Amino acid sequence: MIKLSDINHFGRYTENNILATITNKKITMRKLLFLAGLLFTVSLSAQNWQVRLRGVAVQPNEKSEVSAIGGDVNISNSFIPELDFTYFFNKNFAAELILGTTKHDVVDEKSALGDVDLGSVWLLPPTLTLQYHFYPTKTLKPYVGAGLNYTLFYGVKSGAVKDVKYDNALGFALQGGVDYMLTDKYFLNFDIKKLFLKTDVDVDASNAVPGATSVPAKVNIDPLLIGFGVGMKF
Repeated sequence: MIKLSDINHFGRYTENNILATITNKKITMRKLLFLAGLLFTVSLSAQNWQVRLRGVAVQPNEKSEVSAIGGDVNISNSFIPELDFTYFFNKNFAAELILGTTKHDVVDEKSALGDVDLGSVWLLPPTLTLQYHFYPTKTLKPYVGAGLNYTLFYGVKSGAVKDVKYDNALGFALQGGVDYMLTDKYFLNFDIKKLFLKTDVDVDASNAVPGATSVPAKVNIDPLLIGFGVGMKF
């Protein structure tokens, strides 16, 4: 025979177990949140970022095929500021995002129309490379890298022709450089990059050639970028 006191005792026992379970779950959740926060903090502190500011000489190594009027496309050199951010996955492997924009004057030389001024164009070539870093000494830290570049052409001025259009293009990039540590945080940097860049160009020369609608051209720009600057680790 079940007594009322037994039911009450069982009820209190069940209630206590439920409260204990809820309390334990709260403690467990707090522990999990604490551990997650701790891991997040450790992750942030373990992240190794670098930023560099360089002055860069941009030297196109152009080759071209110009239909109809022929000629060789000449693209001017340029000197620009460049900013890059580097994230280290570990001591040796890193990824670098390179940002900069450059303006170039363009001329089609020795064409059937003589030297034709094709105006100027701005290039925005964000480049992402995967790098491997060496540590031969405490102060010298050379690296090599390879990656992809996507170039946007904008701010086109058409010069002596009616209009010029450039296709945005995807290309490959090679990189080599060295960091010279001044302190544990600040360093000097020397960097060389080679971009393999090809674009299709459409020139509207109807104002110069009666009856002409467009003059298509294929241009390999393939610039060499030589930079020197300063950097900081954080």
